[in-house]
Amino acid sequence: MGNPPVDVQQFGQSIWLDYIHRRDLENGELQHFIDEYGVVGVTSNPAIFQKAIGGSDAYDSAIKTMLELDPHDIYERLAIEDIQRATDLFRDIYERTNGLDGYVSLEVSPLLANSTEETIAEAKRLAAAVNRPNLMIKIPATPAGIPAIEEAIAAGINV
Repeated sequence: MGNPPVDVQQFGQSIWLDYIHRRDLENGELQHFIDEYGVVGVTSNPAIFQKAIGGSDAYDSAIKTMLELDPHDIYERLAIEDIQRATDLFRDIYERTNGLDGYVSLEVSPLLANSTEETIAEAKRLAAAVNRPNLMIKIPATPAGIPAIEEAIAAGINV
């Protein structure tokens, strides 16, 4: 019998995890999902990070080095570090599939969903901060988000 998560790839399906956690980046679990189950991408959002950061001690030592920062800046630094590590794990898939798979997503703040200009600026800032070709920026498809999506794509940002 085959490996169902891997076998679905023959039908053009891509398996993504809707989950990210520093522990799995450090202990090889995410790499295991890539190697054994054919996972080709990861999606993240503030709620996923909140659960990961608040639900374990995996982030405690990093947080202790950032106590002078405000909570949003701590969150953002932790998220960017995890996203960079994950994009590095998926880079081979991204290159092997010519950019079809191998992405890791990072969401712009939902607080910006009603501002095209702020969403564009945030997408560009996050893309520059992560600085990986296989980063995908999630932008809400709100009336203000649609033109932000168009401009981000025109700027070469994966959305």
